Amino acid sequence: MTHQSVFRDESKLDINYLPARMFHRDRESRLLMEFFSFLTRCPDRMSQRVIVTGEVGTGKTVLCQTFGKNISIEVGKKGIKFRYIHVNCREYRGNLAHVLHQAVTVFRSNFPSRGYSAGEILQVFLQVLEEEQVFVILALDEFDSLIEKEGSDAVYELTRLHEMHQGKPQRVSFIFIQRNLLSFRVLDDSSQSTLQRNIVNLERYGKESLRDILDDRVKLAFEIATVSEDVVCLIAELSSAETGNARFGIELLWRSGKYADAQDAECVEPECVRQAVSTIIPTVKRSELNGLGLHEKMLLLAVARHFKENKDAFATLTEVEEAYTVICEEYEEKSYSHTQLWKYLQRFTQMGLVKTEVGSVTSRGRSTMISLPTIPAGELERELYILLKMEHR
Repeated sequence: MTHQSVFRDESKLDINYLPARMFHRDRESRLLMEFFSFLTRCPDRMSQRVIVTGEVGTGKTVLCQTFGKNISIEVGKKGIKFRYIHVNCREYRGNLAHVLHQAVTVFRSNFPSRGYSAGEILQVFLQVLEEEQVFVILALDEFDSLIEKEGSDAVYELTRLHEMHQGKPQRVSFIFIQRNLLSFRVLDDSSQSTLQRNIVNLERYGKESLRDILDDRVKLAFEIATVSEDVVCLIAELSSAETGNARFGIELLWRSGKYADAQDAECVEPECVRQAVSTIIPTVKRSELNGLGLHEKMLLLAVARHFKENKDAFATLTEVEEAYTVICEEYEEKSYSHTQLWKYLQRFTQMGLVKTEVGSVTSRGRSTMISLPTIPAGELERELYILLKMEHR
């Protein structure tokens, strides 16, 4: 019997997929629309240059492509010919001539790829726009790679292109997309002042924002009831730790689904997430485990055993302590106090072995929730059994 995949449409997890809705970037979207609102009123009278910055996975590319789609609709309503063109500079090794060639081929697909300098291609580009009577926003993604390769000369050519066509409509505006402004330090003062006027900076996503993004992708990409809220929370937690990287979280979600399918599982379990993340983030070294004391090893074994035997993504401290007490009996050791175990857990957290956070309030106070985010429980259990066996010879 053929096993049914947990995926409904895994293409919705592809890095190039453009979602219909972008979460938690409303302010930045409105700001971009405001910067380029002149395109709906007087597109021939001015042009605009905007820099979009943010760490990896903060949604720079998706924000700009979504904006490009929306501004195209708004400008089209006014009967104005307009194109949003998005080019990744790193794909063309930061070569301005190759980047501009890609822009020209949007309108002239047979334009020769060799034999023209960047300046000549820029002239051709402006001429083509004039012939087509079209206005464009040219979004240059990973713009820092172009600066690294070509420096101030490239920026000079791009930002002063309308001086070549004085008296004619200004048909080209720019969005420059990069992680930060550090690459601008190599530019001369004139180029820096020309560029750094309008900046849209994307802050890192928080854990709750990442949950919203992942929840949306789960609905699009997975069969109903195959990914639980606990699994989404676990992936959001891991992504938040990875500098709020939504791209990392989406890739981890996809990989976790692949592990579930490989095991013929009916749903994506927390252990699938741990297995998936261990292929992205290196797992713990045996030498680090070997440096733990006897009761630290037994407590960590209790954590591993709990998550191996249960499908939950989170455990209470009480559940782990109960598992630890059973292990102490197996090894004929007297169990340590709650206070000492808490200290051990704090050390595990500092080492990146487990994660602890304060959960809900109970009759006994606030509960502590424990997760095993990056190490497969089965793998950790095996390593600890080997070390404890050597210690108890």
